[in-house]
Amino acid sequence: MEKPYKKEVLLFYCVESEELARKISAQSDLIQLQSINWRSFDDGFPNLFINNAQEIRGQHVAFLACFSSPAVIFEQLSVIFALPRLFVASFTLVLPFFPTGSFERMEEEGDVATAFTMARILSNIPVSRGGPTSLVIYDIHALQERFYFGDHVLPCFETGMPLLKQRLHQLPDAQNIVIAFPDDGAWKRFHKQLDHFPTVVCAKVREGDKRIVRLKEGDPSGCHVVIVDDLVQSGGTLIECQKVLAAHGATKVSAYVTHAVFPKKSWGRFVHTDEKSKRAFSYFWITDSCPVTVKEIANKAPFEVLSLAGSIADALQI
Repeated sequence: MEKPYKKEVLLFYCVESEELARKISAQSDLIQLQSINWRSFDDGFPNLFINNAQEIRGQHVAFLACFSSPAVIFEQLSVIFALPRLFVASFTLVLPFFPTGSFERMEEEGDVATAFTMARILSNIPVSRGGPTSLVIYDIHALQERFYFGDHVLPCFETGMPLLKQRLHQLPDAQNIVIAFPDDGAWKRFHKQLDHFPTVVCAKVREGDKRIVRLKEGDPSGCHVVIVDDLVQSGGTLIECQKVLAAHGATKVSAYVTHAVFPKKSWGRFVHTDEKSKRAFSYFWITDSCPVTVKEIANKAPFEVLSLAGSIADALQI
């Protein structure tokens, strides 16, 4: 059997994702970093320039995006829409975190499902000479969102779960791990990828005006329990899950999320500052899908970053 063809990829990136881009490039000699001049006019609107535009003709091109705030989305979309039109052989957009993913449905008339809006925008990326754009996203919030994208893009949905499994097998108590899901949604997304671990499922129930986390099924007693979810915002649900698991006999509790959003520096609720906080979460694993957060929590226990670089490098060869 012939070895599969390996392609050389020219990787462009936004300012926020430079560190991750360098890690991806370090994974393979076939990935070469390219640069963009990210400038602004006096009125604040983007003044952009793609370097070496002539040289990328006929080449496989990718762009590593980070939609960390609405302010940076427009300038990146401008580049994303320009690159496929430069006569490239193929175009791949890597957007590790799909930021509007948790706003995917209407609960009452007037709600705006911004996940659908973002998917419609990305679905209109121009077709390159090689065909539709490949769109790589990690652990999208709701599985049905794959159907939000039109035929002009080919969504490739990847996951950070292999990174978590690899890390768990390195722990000294690897044989005593139980996976906890904070709700049924997390269980549906991830349980098949973690089915060789015992599992616990929690649920949010209403008590008056409050939503209380309860243990729905499974037994965490005497175990190191790892709470798994796709993303974290304020962290309130994880904290309530930890309390419930500890009350039911878990000897240690840790957490994993692919996307550490943590608006308003809410990661501070988890930083080890005293014995109580150290007992609450032994480890908190995240990926580098949200690079702004990664810089903020550097060298702060219990956080540990599991890099997507190797996985993205592999995805660029699909």
